[in-house]
This record gives sequence, structure tokens and C-alpha cells, in this order.
Amino acid sequence: MPVPEVSVMRAALFIATALLLAACQSSGTREGSSKENDRIKLADINTQLAIAYMQDGDNELALRKLESALESNPKSVNAHNALALLYNNIGEYPQAEENYRKALALDARNITALNNYGRFLCQQKRYEEGQSRFKEAMDNPLNPTPENAMANAGTCAMQSGDTVRAEDLFRSALQRSSRLPPALLSMAQLSLDQQNPLQARAYYQRYTEVSPQSPRTLWLGMRIEQALGNQDGVASYALQLKNRFPDSPEYGQYQRGELE
Repeated sequence: MPVPEVSVMRAALFIATALLLAACQSSGTREGSSKENDRIKLADINTQLAIAYMQDGDNELALRKLESALESNPKSVNAHNALALLYNNIGEYPQAEENYRKALALDARNITALNNYGRFLCQQKRYEEGQSRFKEAMDNPLNPTPENAMANAGTCAMQSGDTVRAEDLFRSALQRSSRLPPALLSMAQLSLDQQNPLQARAYYQRYTEVSPQSPRTLWLGMRIEQALGNQDGVASYALQLKNRFPDSPEYGQYQRGELE
């Protein structure tokens, strides 16, 4: 359900206040601040506003905020990265790639931009290019969470059909962070595909302990319990799907008997 406008503005106000407080704490007075620093701060605020609007589904307003951000600071890596995400969301892929490239031209080792650009390339079926971006993120000694890039690389390997490499990557990611939701969910799916529903259930249960359910994940839970012959488990997940996501495509599939 879209977040009301007032919620967005409250979030934006919180972000803006936090940034301004940080600025005050770092300088104590505005005497030492420059117009350039003010433009950078304004770009950061507009970028955060744009992200909030994107989360609410208001891409038009998000675009205006990002354009304002880049007017204030054309060298904002975060603004270019957010703009690339926005263009990707609305299917404007050339503009998305252009902004990913701009972000990385400004900061070639930016972890967020490398991960996002890698995902974009894999979505475009440019798997080797995507894996190269993930490898750069994984190999960056300043990356505090290389397991995220490992999980992204595993997803890309699954998309390319290389399930052996995908499994290796997900296991490596889980060795670093045993509660990483994307890796747990993907291992549940891989295990089910490999006709190992007991292992799939184990990964799936670990996933549900750390991440909220969605129609897609409930559908996977139903398929796992179906493979195990546990109709009570299937019914339990189906009830959650009906109560929480009655308009989802997955519930429609269940009603049509497509679980079999």
C-alpha cells in the first residue's frame, strides 16, 4: 500500500534534519562552510527525498528531485546511482546504463554502484559483464559486506543457468553471513530444484526467521511442503497468502490449481 504523502515528508524532514545536524556538529558555525559544501548537502538531501519517493512509487517526483540533486552537484555518485535505478525501474535501460557508468566514472570502487550495475547487466543477460562488476565489489578491501556481492553473483549465475557456480557463491556468502536472506532463499530454491525438499525446508525456515514473507516466498514454501507431501503445511501457507496477499498472482495460481 503506498505510503501517504505526509509519511514521505516526515521521512524527508528526518533525513534533512539529520544531515543538517551532522553539518552543525562538524563545523560548529557556518563561517567555514562554502557554497560548494552547501550544494553538496542539498544534493544529498534531494537524493534521499528521491529514494523515498521511489519507494512510494512516485517516480515522476523522484525524477525531479534527482534532477535537482544533479543541478546542485553534478558529481554526486549517489544521485547518478539513484537515477540509474529509477530509469531501470521504468524500463529506460539506455539512460539507466548511462547513469551507472557516470557513477562509476566518478568513483570506480563505489560498492553500491558496482552491485547495482552488476544486477542491471545480469538482468540484461550480459552475465560476464555483470559478474565482473560483482568481482570488483567482492575484491575491494574496503567493502565491509562482500557477502552481498557474492549473493548477487550467485543470483546472476542462476539466471545464466550455471547452478553449480550459483550454489558455490551462495554457500560462500552464507559462510560469511549465515543469516543473509537472499542467499538463504536462493539456496531453498536451488535445493528444491535439485529434488532435495528437506534441505530446501531447512534453508526456507532459516529465511523466514530473518525476513518478512512475500507472495513469492509463500509460494515457494507451499511448493516445498507439497514436495514433502505435507498438505497441512501447504494449507497453512495458502491461508497466509489468502489473508495477506489475496490479489497476488501467486494466490491466483493456487486457486487455479497450479501448485501441482
